[in-house]
Amino acid sequence: MFIIKVFLSFCLLILFFLGNGEAIAGELSQRLANFPRWEKLTSVQPASGDLVYPEWMAGTWQVTSTLVDLVAPLAPDIITPGFEGNRRQLNQPVSFLVKFVKEQPRLTGLKIFPWIDKKSSILVADRAFNSLNLARASLGKEVVLAVKVDPDSPNRQITFLRSSHQLVSIVTARATETTPNGKFITTEVFQQLFKGNSRPYLNSVESTTAYHKLSPDNSTIEADQVTAVYLSPQDPNYFTAGSRPVALYRYHLKFVPA
Repeated sequence: MFIIKVFLSFCLLILFFLGNGEAIAGELSQRLANFPRWEKLTSVQPASGDLVYPEWMAGTWQVTSTLVDLVAPLAPDIITPGFEGNRRQLNQPVSFLVKFVKEQPRLTGLKIFPWIDKKSSILVADRAFNSLNLARASLGKEVVLAVKVDPDSPNRQITFLRSSHQLVSIVTARATETTPNGKFITTEVFQQLFKGNSRPYLNSVESTTAYHKLSPDNSTIEADQVTAVYLSPQDPNYFTAGSRPVALYRYHLKFVPA
């Protein structure tokens, strides 16, 4: 049960990772509108560099995350472990601090977004800080010991858990979209590997999040987030599931200045 709880709780961590690469116009917003009728995305780009956030997300925020819906599209034939148990998290808010900070671009070939000057710093998530706060809010301080981001690759992160367990998260693909009404939408696809038992557990996760300002003075931000869990090729039901997710979780996020 501990392993299952860790995997399902860490789906949210992707909110604070990284990414760049433009999606086909309107594809991500349409994807959210089509919930829960999802298939695997095919237009995402290979991961490289950090996710560049718009300036209106700069600073330290108190985030409240609430699970508002969950769906098992292939039930009753395929239901992921812990899915039914997660129903207890419905409408139960979880609060934690996050930071978005300025940083010099790491990569010479980083794609520049319209709000970025090539000679200036960019706004990125403080990944270790954000993920540690979220993980401890979800699982407890006694479970989560530390979070480290690979200094050579912002796409790789390791969360150290009690009893020498580790969760390795590797972003493999991503896309972003800015809508005419000012929403900033991101999608990240990543692999999660849980190590520490005799048999490591691997799955694939996609998270799509749409951020928008609620007021001109940037005092409040809200976000709609959907996390989809796909089976890994090692799973005996992999070919049965095909490109369809086996679990979908929808969250409402509210950011207020800390």
